[in-house]
Amino acid sequence: MPSTKKIIDTLTSNNAKAYFSKLYGDNHGVIDGQIQRYQGIADVFITEFPKQNKLDFFSAPGRTEVGGNHTDHNAGRILAAAVDLDIAAAAAPNNEGVIRMHSDGYPPDFIDLSDLEVRIAERYSSTAIIRGVAARFKQLGYRLGGFDAAATSLVPKGSGLSSSAAFEVLIGLILSHFYNNGELDPVLLAKIGQYAENQYFGKPCGLMDQTTSAVGGFVAIDFNDFENPIVQQVRFDFAASGYTLVIVDTRGDHADLNDEYTALENEMKAVAHALGGKVLREFSAQAVLEQMGVLRGQVSDRAILRALHFYGDDQRVVEQVRALESDDFPHFLDLIIESGYSSWMYCQNVFAPNTVQKQELAVALAASQGYLQGHGAWRVHGGGFAGTIQAFVPSTMLTGYVEMMENIFGEGACHLLRVRPVGGVKMQG
Repeated sequence: MPSTKKIIDTLTSNNAKAYFSKLYGDNHGVIDGQIQRYQGIADVFITEFPKQNKLDFFSAPGRTEVGGNHTDHNAGRILAAAVDLDIAAAAAPNNEGVIRMHSDGYPPDFIDLSDLEVRIAERYSSTAIIRGVAARFKQLGYRLGGFDAAATSLVPKGSGLSSSAAFEVLIGLILSHFYNNGELDPVLLAKIGQYAENQYFGKPCGLMDQTTSAVGGFVAIDFNDFENPIVQQVRFDFAASGYTLVIVDTRGDHADLNDEYTALENEMKAVAHALGGKVLREFSAQAVLEQMGVLRGQVSDRAILRALHFYGDDQRVVEQVRALESDDFPHFLDLIIESGYSSWMYCQNVFAPNTVQKQELAVALAASQGYLQGHGAWRVHGGGFAGTIQAFVPSTMLTGYVEMMENIFGEGACHLLRVRPVGGVKMQG
């Protein structure tokens, strides 16, 4: 087992500090805090796996959706960004054909790699994700082996920052580096994570979350070809913009929302089917408008409105990327607001139809508009219906905005985020 002194020497080396600076920012207090955090992960690893004689550190970030709300599943475009809240792990391979995972705050996971069949009883668990990632490695012909790991997460569960995607990318990274010389590229790792979430975890999702976590930075993704999405890192120095990205957790209940997410995707696709295709990207907004009278006899009105949202937000992603690349941040903020209004009016994912008495997201959006009008931007974040909103807040207004939101939703409701320029990594000490 590696000595505590050796681990500390590794974590405090110049190379490690440079990595911490890239992942978490160059504030000395932040770097010192991360050194202590990784030391704590190593301490858990040493305690849980005393027979191991080495360890490596891995990190996979959460993500924030910036543009393209519910566009990915209909072959649309999205803009997202990796953030400085991550899942970090200490891990080492074993020769026992099992994966043992100790995640802070959760029961330990144990997966026998000789049994990688889907287990319905494991749905919605971390065990299902690990089993699913391992199964996909095997199906694709990559080498597979056991490992021991201890992990801790800064990505709040249910925050809309995709803790599950970060976990999937983390497991894929570990298997890639321990058994495949780190040769799996970020997009492939993302696809493997999506497969595990869809087939094993039991949640329908697109590929945005996993791709952003794996790639890092601002990421524009075009899903016109699902098997070969076009991934573009967008060059923009958000830290120099004078704004802070705030995710507000409205403390809404995410339970039993899978049917809402499934209906949203299916309704958009129902419009495409009625037009003679599979996904909305095959057609134009004009086609929907011209056929609206006929469509109303085949699909619901809500489906038509959600289709119109798709076309608006899909095009806004193109304009958002152009605005960032040309350093036109005011126009970028206008597009954020437009996206938010479209999600509320057309996509209709600000609250669920059966919870009209509880509209936390709507309250947060209304409060944000009242406070930031003319000075920032706000929109629903992620899947919607409950959970979080996103706001771009001028630094001069940040203290007041946080105070207002935490008076409404409670202490700790606001997460102040930094865009992380890199995705999932094995740390080089």
